[in-house]
Amino acid sequence: MAIPKYTLDYDKKEDDWKLSKQGTGQVVERFETKQVATKGGVLEKAVGPGGGSVRIKTKEHVIQEERTYPGKADPKRSKG
Repeated sequence: MAIPKYTLDYDKKEDDWKLSKQGTGQVVERFETKQVATKGGVLEKAVGPGGGSVRIKTKEHVIQEERTYPGKADPKRSKG
């Protein structure tokens, strides 16, 4: 079964960061800053107990990194 995919992206209109589910565009949660969203397990809690893969983008909408929650669900080994 494929894990759900999410994107953390800057929303210029709302001047905040939104975590949305890919495919549906449904906004799961909003954050005041990117730093708040990416610290201390906040994204892991936001994607829920089923976990998922989160693409984190820059303000310019370029993919900066991708994280998988929980970590053991990562489909491949990586150096990072």
